[in-house]
Amino acid sequence: MTPTEKLKSILDNQYESEDGDAYKVELLEGMGQPEIEQLKKTLPNQNLPTEIEELLKFCRGFEFYGLEEVRFDSFGHFGFEEVFPNSIQLAGDGFGNFWMQDIDSKGNWNEVYYVCHDPAVIVKHSDNLTQFIEHVDEFGRVGGESNLDTIHEQIVFDIWNEKVGIMERNERDYDFESTIELPEAFLIADLTNEPIKTGFAWGKFGANSRIIRPTDEPIWVVEKKFKQGFFARLFNRRGK
Repeated sequence: MTPTEKLKSILDNQYESEDGDAYKVELLEGMGQPEIEQLKKTLPNQNLPTEIEELLKFCRGFEFYGLEEVRFDSFGHFGFEEVFPNSIQLAGDGFGNFWMQDIDSKGNWNEVYYVCHDPAVIVKHSDNLTQFIEHVDEFGRVGGESNLDTIHEQIVFDIWNEKVGIMERNERDYDFESTIELPEAFLIADLTNEPIKTGFAWGKFGANSRIIRPTDEPIWVVEKKFKQGFFARLFNRRGK
């Protein structure tokens, strides 16, 4: 099912807010061809997949209770390029956390990630945009039992507290040294074959730790910094 087909399939669904008010998906205006052509010029490889162009002509996003506007046209708004060099900021929760559509260097729209700042965790949220729309619908229907709410309220803390996660148990061999300068100590976060609700703590080693994404694959190199003890700091000062 394409994103447009999935979105059309939920338009008649009626949901209930926490206050008991009924609501439905409210579509935003679609994009005209001149706007779409202008967007293409900004995208990697100037490529806009056919099913995404179809979606943008139908609507550029939608409003949904509990989320800031869901947008399909907000390319390059997020920043954080070291983690997501090319992305669409799909939605926010109003508290500085975001759902991001990852786009590779060829212009393909791949997985959707949830980027949380407190705790500083990234989670694979949906396998693709169609599934993300499905997860938004599920959130409206079942709330706390939904994939979206479970990740938002529980999984990010499980990953931060190392109850789940992938950085400490990677067994695959990587060869990034020929293309990037690696930190002195680092961990590999590889979500290539991992299911949704899997992720890694991008801020575990401090706000200034480097994060590198060597390729289009969902693989990140996270610098691992160690706190220096009193004597180590003392000797470092004396050595200057």
